Formats: sequence, structure tokens, C-alpha cells
Amino acid sequence: MKTLVTANQKGGVGKTATLVHLAFDFAERGFRVVVIDLDTQANASYTLGAYKCGVSASSLLTNAKVDCSLLPSTGLVLIESDAALANMEKMTLSDAGMNFKSAISELSSVGFDICLIDTAPSLGVTMGAALFASDFVLSPIELEAYSIQGIKRMVTTIANIRKANKNLKFLGMVPSKVDKRNPRHLRHLQELTHAYPTLMTPEGIVIGLRSSIADALASRTPVWKIKKTTARVAAKEVRALAAHVLNQMEIG
Repeated sequence: MKTLVTANQKGGVGKTATLVHLAFDFAERGFRVVVIDLDTQANASYTLGAYKCGVSASSLLTNAKVDCSLLPSTGLVLIESDAALANMEKMTLSDAGMNFKSAISELSSVGFDICLIDTAPSLGVTMGAALFASDFVLSPIELEAYSIQGIKRMVTTIANIRKANKNLKFLGMVPSKVDKRNPRHLRHLQELTHAYPTLMTPEGIVIGLRSSIADALASRTPVWKIKKTTARVAAKEVRALAAHVLNQMEIG
């Protein structure tokens, strides 16, 4: 099983929208996918509510005994956010990280192909545990000043976690909510590509500012099932990102 976490220390950047659509895409390709929602806002849990399995995300951090053999054997499975996640900050990163890594191993042992983890937009125990246990990290970013200011913190965080998890690979920052008619967005994209040439997703892998994506999340469905012209464009962008991520994760 390959494990990917979406992480950014700035909220509202399209992190959950990206993760949810990767989950839908991967499941449609025939992979057995488990999504773990570690964000107390529970947005991923709302959109993927039809796939919940009765296991709470906090239980994976507290060493609670979870019988993974009882989870559905096919398709998409959600391990949902729960109120107890707010108490995880009282744990040490070492304890939470080891417990979570053990839980990830259990999920792998029952046959999941891909594990996708959504995190809260702040550096805390839950994000640290997710990065400690994962193989890959992807950071959606918004091309606005506040989001860009947080990039250095995110890159530093990943570098620090890699001291404990040497297998963690950064798949890059993917521009999200991009308005190509906005000169500021185009300027920021150019500046970021120049400043971080090896840390950005390849040129052309961007997610535009599309109302159809918000419609899809609210309707608990992937954007390619929304009947709008902009939805078709958004679907192509999301599918391109999913193909890129699968290639980088070496999942054929």
C-alpha cells in the first residue's frame, strides 16, 4: 500500500477538494482506496460520507484495537473525522506517530492499494503523525499572498519530518483555485516556479478556480458528474493531477 497525505499549514487552499477527487479517481481506476480524515473540520468526511465504515480517525492515533479485517473489501472506504481528534494534541508526537504508523501497517495488511490522508491546516500532532507514517506528501497552494507566505513553513516542516521518516517524498506544490484571468495569480505562479523549480508540480498541472468543484463537494460527487461546461474543464485538470500522482507513486 502507498500512503499519501495532503498537507498545508494554510487553510482554504483546496487541500480537501484535491484529496477527495484523487480518492474518487483512484477508486474508479479499480484501486482499493482508504481515506483517513484527520481534520476536525470533517469536510472530507462530509463529501465521502457514503463510504464511512464505522471506524474513527482518532482510534488510529490512540492505539485502540481496530479490526481492519472487518472493513469493506472493495472500492472506497472512509475512516471519518471525529470529535476526539481535538484531544490528540495532548499526545506526544512520538506516541501518536508510532500508533498511526502501526495502524497504517494494519490497513496495508488487509489489502488496500492506496491510503489518502487529509490533515488540518496547522502543524500539530495529527499532521506530524500523518507525515511520519506516509510515503508521499502533496501540498495544494493558493496563488495569494497569505498562502505563499506559508510555503516556506511547509517546506521546513517536511524537511524536519524527513529526519524521522527518510522515505517521505514530496510530490510538490500544486497550484489550486487558479484564475488565469487574474494577473496577480499569473505573476505569483511565475514567481513560485522560478523560486521553487523542483518543488512545483509540472507545468500544466494546476487546478483552476471553478465553481463546479464546490458544487461537486457539496453534492458528494466527483466534478466529472456535474453537468456544467466548467465541470468538464475541471474534470480534465483533476484527472491530469491524479495521473501525475499515480505516476509519481509508481502505481500502475
